[in-house]
Amino acid sequence: METSIEIDAARDRVAAFASDPENAPRWYVNISSVEWETPPPATVGSRIAFVAHFLGRRIAYTYEVRELVDAERFVMSTAEGPFPMKTTYTWADTRIGGTRMTLRNEGEPSGFGQLAAPVMAAAMRRANRKDLQALKSLLEDAAT
Repeated sequence: METSIEIDAARDRVAAFASDPENAPRWYVNISSVEWETPPPATVGSRIAFVAHFLGRRIAYTYEVRELVDAERFVMSTAEGPFPMKTTYTWADTRIGGTRMTLRNEGEPSGFGQLAAPVMAAAMRRANRKDLQALKSLLEDAAT
């Protein structure tokens, strides 16, 4: 599943904010807390524990940073829990000097998640759109 948005802010600024896990609760609708399992900042191999609430359930999982290309690409994945997931952020310049951010989630649900996959996919699409809109608002409001 892939969702994109254009943000009226420089790519390096958008990427720096979005790829800092400590900012996640500020723009992810469902994430309530973040705790580093390895020392910050995020580098390949960093482990970050997240607590989220999704479809009425509390979900705790740990992401590991798999790839980090400054202001271009950030990839994290987890194999834990009912929703093994790989999350990729990419950033590209827009024609007018802003940033196009793309949020891509990939994964195969297991257990309960398999039964609820169609409902989960629709809910994740809605949440991703809300998340990117919140990020856009945060970064554009901060620039004014």
